[in-house]
Amino acid sequence: MTETTKTHVILLSCGSFNPITKGHIHMFEKAREYLHKTGRFIVIGGIISPVHDSYGKPGLVPSRHRLTMCQLAVQSSDWIRVDPWECYQDTWQTTCSVLEHHRDLMKRVTGCILSNVNTPSTTPVIGQPQNQTPPIYQNHNNMTHKPTASEFKLWGKVSESLGKICCVRPHIERFTFVDENANLGTAMRYEEIELRILLLCGSDLLESFCIPGLWKDSDMEVIVGDFGIVVVPRDGADTERIMNHSSILRKYKDNIIVVNDEKTHPMSIVSSTKSRLALQHGDGHVVDYLSQPVIDYILQSQLYINASG
Repeated sequence: MTETTKTHVILLSCGSFNPITKGHIHMFEKAREYLHKTGRFIVIGGIISPVHDSYGKPGLVPSRHRLTMCQLAVQSSDWIRVDPWECYQDTWQTTCSVLEHHRDLMKRVTGCILSNVNTPSTTPVIGQPQNQTPPIYQNHNNMTHKPTASEFKLWGKVSESLGKICCVRPHIERFTFVDENANLGTAMRYEEIELRILLLCGSDLLESFCIPGLWKDSDMEVIVGDFGIVVVPRDGADTERIMNHSSILRKYKDNIIVVNDEKTHPMSIVSSTKSRLALQHGDGHVVDYLSQPVIDYILQSQLYINASG
């Protein structure tokens, strides 16, 4: 397949990120590596969307802390961004509504008609400015896939336009949102590529789809049927068994991409729960779970010190 005929993907991960761990970042990297190896996909960006404070999970620290920790965790990444939109709504948002928000926003910013999994658009068009200067996110180190110039222009332009909502920088009192009516300008050449937003998750979220009453069937139809998901299993989870327990997961099985890996990576067993416990007990293994900038921020802000949070 040529670069323009491959499906261009933005990976979106929703969750508490309480706190964000090395395992979360590893999930992004592992998913991108796997999708590139299939020869069918090009991952042009990743978005981390922390949950709203009203989610009500015990021990959930305020979003201002979680957003800052997420930004610190991805500050050296040239393709993963942090988005505060979900945190800044009046109340908790469903995963379905977060996906739809990013789909609609991406349409406005890129001028692209995003395709979904079931009915790919025949006219997905991404604007490519002719004389744009190279985007700043061009650190090619440790990249298994070398993006083409057009890919860099695409994600560079999206990152530039979405920068104020997808890049949360520490020590800023307020975040400024991008003008959702913005466009990429008039002097452009176009090429047809397919762009999709896929939900990135672990096997625990996939398994939650099987819990009766936890998810609305209509939301699951949109998440799995319209968008599609990429699952990075951990702890040897049997994803095949999980999918067989849900009629909707069985129905849209072809829209679920499971990142298979014969060997277990140490990061696959890292969790926010383990990280909080390590912090509460002064366990030195916390350095294996969290990046140093995140640890420094946690200590500075006195987070997760007691059992309640």
